[in-house]
Parts: sequence; structure tokens; C-alpha cells
Amino acid sequence: MFPTTALLSLSFLAIAYGQQVGTLTAENHPKLSIQQCSAGGSCQTLQRSVVLDSNWRWLHDVHSSTNCYTGNTWDTSLCPDPDTCAQNCALDGADYAGTYGITTSGNQLSLKFVTQGPYSKNIGSRVYLLDSDDSTYQLFNLKNQEFTFDVDMSTLPCGLNGALYFVEMDKDGGSSRFPSNKAGSKYGTGYCDTQCPHDIKFINGEANIIDWTPSPSDPNAGTGQYGTCCNEMDVWEANSMGAAVTPHVCSVQGQTRCSGTQCGDGDERYDGICDKDGCDFNSFRMGNQTFLGVGKIVDTSQKFTVVTQFLTADNTTNGALSEIRRLYVQNGKVIANSKTNIPGMAAYDSITDDFCNAQKQTFGDTNTFESLGGLKQMGNAFQQGMALVMSIWDDHDAEMLWLDSDYPTDADPSKPGVARGPCPTTSGVPTDVESQSPGATVIFSNIKFGPIGSTYA
Repeated sequence: MFPTTALLSLSFLAIAYGQQVGTLTAENHPKLSIQQCSAGGSCQTLQRSVVLDSNWRWLHDVHSSTNCYTGNTWDTSLCPDPDTCAQNCALDGADYAGTYGITTSGNQLSLKFVTQGPYSKNIGSRVYLLDSDDSTYQLFNLKNQEFTFDVDMSTLPCGLNGALYFVEMDKDGGSSRFPSNKAGSKYGTGYCDTQCPHDIKFINGEANIIDWTPSPSDPNAGTGQYGTCCNEMDVWEANSMGAAVTPHVCSVQGQTRCSGTQCGDGDERYDGICDKDGCDFNSFRMGNQTFLGVGKIVDTSQKFTVVTQFLTADNTTNGALSEIRRLYVQNGKVIANSKTNIPGMAAYDSITDDFCNAQKQTFGDTNTFESLGGLKQMGNAFQQGMALVMSIWDDHDAEMLWLDSDYPTDADPSKPGVARGPCPTTSGVPTDVESQSPGATVIFSNIKFGPIGSTYA
């Protein structure tokens, strides 16, 4: 994900982030089935579930329903310091459908952008896939494997992102490393990504209240002193106008709290421990503007299948990750990925270290992907195990222009790499998207994983 911060907005009467466990609302995880396939194409159905990220939950006094956090400020009587806040505040269960617009049916997950409940308006959501125990995250090693899903994002306009990706979270959400985190993965704790987000309210079991600064544009978000970093594989960041697949890497392994220069904020973007830009393959940005979109070769007005293959140098699950391939299936037809059409670049159709180096050089971008380890480091993260994330969000930092428009907005759009999608540079303003497209919904379904060639026909 490209923005320097990921300020996911949420309008809720009692906005919640925390580490103790509350008892005022029951936590029942929506069920979601996925399939694990074998060579030859036979697939076994696995009964799984999803859990809402802790950043969306109601946080209140352990002994009452008094909010610990309201709007974009903390209750200083309950949260005078990070440790006391973690002791005083309880994270409660979620009404997934009624409050958050999250529903499942069989192998289908629907995430609605704006949900108006009886007492609140919720904007966006983020969920994680739980393992068979319905309590800890399922961790994936996709080296020499492929990952496939169907997506319907036909209602997602400019400025929205229906995302499916992997991050190197702790399987238990950090509860064993940080005993003050009593909620753990069962309540969606422990998030991290390569943007090292500062808007996460609890990191390493402590409230992120030091130097807390309310967001100037989002009345429900802010940033603290610390960020939370880890390797990230963005399999799918998209709306009906465009899409990108992007590996991002860090110099560290596993969820890591950062501060100062480590976080790579602002002018120190390329001095931090993570590669925030990543090595993206966006067909529009790579020179094919007729490949993916409404009525195009991959027609985003209809459901289609996304297949992502993670090839290793020796074709084993222990080998070094060497290539990420992409293909699509729609209306029974297998569609090969588009090829780059940029002067000075070869016709690449997959992500390799050679592609990344050529892209960065041609576009004049800083190549922290290479300096922090490239695809081999991405493979190392999968070897450790990565959690599956699915979300819908709008962007208070860059209006999603990095995905679907010209970005940076002050650059010449005719310069290679600047034009990323057809959306106007005035699009994506969160207040506009929220008021004009509240019913926008991304639907992920038919998730499969297995050896190369086993998950699609």
C-alpha cells in the first residue's frame, strides 16, 4: 500500500482499540470456507472464519461502558499513560453485519463501505482469516504455490480500495510476546504492514498515546509516536478503474514497533526499515491502458478470478522466491497478464528482481525494494508465515490517486510511471466517496491455494 499512512476512517459512537477483553458484546466470528488444492486439481474444503481488526472495536472501561477513546481523542483519566490504558480498557465483541457491514455466506465474504446502524455510521473494515481453531490467524507459506480468489468490485469507484493481501503478523496477534495483550488474535490484534502505520491504537500491548495527534481530515483517527511494521504482499489492491499487485519488504522479520527514522515518515520515507513504495505491477501504469477496467479485457463490471503464482528458483517450497506471476479467468476464459509497454523496458509480464530494477530505473524511483532484499526477502516472510487480510478503505492521505490516477499530482502525466489509472486527480476525497458511494461493496469468494496450476481451470 502506497500512502505514508493508512488512516482508515470509522465513524462510530464508541470507537475502540485495546487489549483487555470486554464482556458486553459477544464475539462470534463469521464463518468462511476456503479450499486447499493438490496437484492435479482436487481440492479439500476447509471451514474457517474471519475476525475484525481491533482498530474498529468498541473500547471501554473494564468496569463500565465508559469509552476509553471517543472521536479522535483518548480519555486521559482512563489512559494517562500506555500501560495504565492497557490495564483499564477492554476490547469488546462486534456486531459484524449490523454495525460493520461484514457478511459471509459459504465461501463468500462481503465488505460494505458505509453501514448505518441504529446508533452509528461505520466506514470501511479490515478482517483476517482465522485458522481451524477459530482463535488464531491462519498463516500461509505460498512459495512454489498459487493463491486464487474470485472478486466482484463492480461497485467500487475511484478512491476506494478493495484489498486482499498478506502481512507478517504473529499467529496469536502478539499475545504471547506481549502478555499485556489479553485479547490477541481472537479480537484482531497485532496488525502491521510496510507503511509502519501510526494510527494503530495499541502496539506491543501498549496504548499508542504518546504524542497522539488527531487527524486534521478524519474526525475518528489520529497518529501516535510508534508505528508497527512488517513485510507485506499486496496480492490485490483495486477498484473498478484499476488494480495493482505489489510486494513490499522490510529489513526486519515479523511485526516490529518503530519510532523516529525507523518508521520512514515524511522526508525520511527511504531511510526507514520498510520499503513503502514496493515493486508494483499495475497494467495501466506499465503502459497497457485497455487491459483492466469497465468493459476492458478483464471486465471489472463483472466477477472474475485472480490467480497469483509464487515461483521459486528451485521449484520447491523452501527455495528462494524468484517470480510472481498473475493471470485471470473470466467467463471461462484464461487471460494472460498484460505486458509492459514502456520505452526502454523489455516486455515484462511478471514481477522479478530484473523487472523491479528496470521499472525503478526507468521511472526514476528510489529502489528500496532491492536494497532491503527484494523477492528473496518477500519469500523469507512467507517462510515464516503470513496472515491473510481483506479490507475496504478510503484514503485520507493520498485519495488513492497512487492506485487509480496521476501520482504525484504535480508531476507530468506523460512521464513514464506517473499515470496509474484513468481517474481524475480531483477524485478520491473521502468525504465525497463516503457520501456518493456508501453502498459500494467488495465481494471476495472461492478462495483456493495449492501447488502451481491446481486452483483454476
